[in-house]
Amino acid sequence: MGSSDGPLVVGLDSSTQSCKAIAWTRDGRAVAEGRAPLDLMKPRPDYVEQEVADWWRAATAALRQLVGTVDAKRIAAVAISNQRETVALIDGAGEPIGPASLWLDERAAGLVDRFAAEVGSERLHAITGKPIDVTPVVYRLKWLRENEPERLDQARKILDVHGYLTLKLTGTPSASWTSADPFGLFDISRKAWSQPLLDHLGIKPSQLPNAVRSGTRIGAVHAAAAAATGLTEGTPVIAAGGDGQCAGLGVNAMRDGVVYLNLGTAIIAGIWSREPVVGAFWRTMTSPTGDGYFLEAVQRAGVYFVNWFVDTFAGGRSDPAIFDRLEREAAAVPIGSDGLLAGSTLVGCMDPHWDPSARASFIGMHPSHTLGHFYRAGLEAMTLQTARALEEMRSHGLSPTQMVAIGGGANSKLWTKMIADATGISIHKGHNAEASSLGAAISAAVGVGWFESFAEAADAMTSIAETIEPDPSCREAWDALSARQAKVFPATQFAWRN
Repeated sequence: MGSSDGPLVVGLDSSTQSCKAIAWTRDGRAVAEGRAPLDLMKPRPDYVEQEVADWWRAATAALRQLVGTVDAKRIAAVAISNQRETVALIDGAGEPIGPASLWLDERAAGLVDRFAAEVGSERLHAITGKPIDVTPVVYRLKWLRENEPERLDQARKILDVHGYLTLKLTGTPSASWTSADPFGLFDISRKAWSQPLLDHLGIKPSQLPNAVRSGTRIGAVHAAAAAATGLTEGTPVIAAGGDGQCAGLGVNAMRDGVVYLNLGTAIIAGIWSREPVVGAFWRTMTSPTGDGYFLEAVQRAGVYFVNWFVDTFAGGRSDPAIFDRLEREAAAVPIGSDGLLAGSTLVGCMDPHWDPSARASFIGMHPSHTLGHFYRAGLEAMTLQTARALEEMRSHGLSPTQMVAIGGGANSKLWTKMIADATGISIHKGHNAEASSLGAAISAAVGVGWFESFAEAADAMTSIAETIEPDPSCREAWDALSARQAKVFPATQFAWRN
């Protein structure tokens, strides 16, 4: 990392398994960082939890590492990027009432359809922008109302990670529109908590934090937080928000036609929209700039599917050469994997079917098929689901013309070339892998007045390292394969449904 003597902004990225504090310059260079792990707990089937206090422990550890490298007085502001769809209940003393429930938690799966029917599925989708799916917090709040109502009523505040960390830093919990939105309780058109949904759940508006536009100053680091973190007392804290939206900002995708593509544990393909367009192929999120919306197509298993396949069938990731070998073998296989089709919904399906019970499959196996065929077929399945989502966005008047890829999967030359060829869209790779932290830092930079607008800030703080162009000569083959591959889910869903 380079260094300079000028002011810095810090993007504190509190994600599912770690917290990263990264200091950024005005031109988007990372000059220092600190990291700390976060542990997951799975006390029962379908439960995924974290100790709420660990969010603060990890944040303080990461920030202390950071200020051990750079002078805290150089830090002009801090903003938080947070794991989404995660919720904690906090009492009047600011202490957690039990562990937090994470976005991976599926304890509420049995009541999702019933709750949606009570509210009205189309109404719920229109208010929140979220298709009916177990992931948003609203369903776990319904579960608490029915199963542990005393905990819900005891909560002085119902907070996500952004809200809890701003409480610890400033003394007052705050949400941004982009951190509130993933709860599934937020009216994305009005930019406010939905009173009808709160009434249905028996939740008071006072139990939720104030929600503001990203880039808003929401407080300053108080004395106790300064002592814990090493930050300077009085350092401004700026609203940022959900890590997915922050990552879109961190690759400068808040522009017409630009797709943010995260090839991570899950796959997210998001595009900016002026209007809150709703559809089955995406969830509609508030934009991290506060202007417009972000349409996110999501596959729950992306690199997770790849890693599972390698660990289960290809000898495991302990072999440092395994991915290079599989990529070479798969690259030698033609489009369509010689008739082998895959269903990659290993941990349930989000768009477009929204079926948490979905399972994965391989269809059309033949003795001639090798590991390379299976590996490629899995990549083709995920590639084409993204391609179909982008085509659906086109049918709603959007015009994706370029993609910016991040995440571990973006390191695969084979996979990124497949996506470019299947969609006909060029793929750019950014210089900075930590897009969520950078997106939060861009919000901080706007909040302290470094730039007059998010557009100016994102242009100054982001850059492109590499471009992958599509090969138009193979588009017809990809389109034909997509028509066949799209049939896998409906052909196999009977096998796992009760």
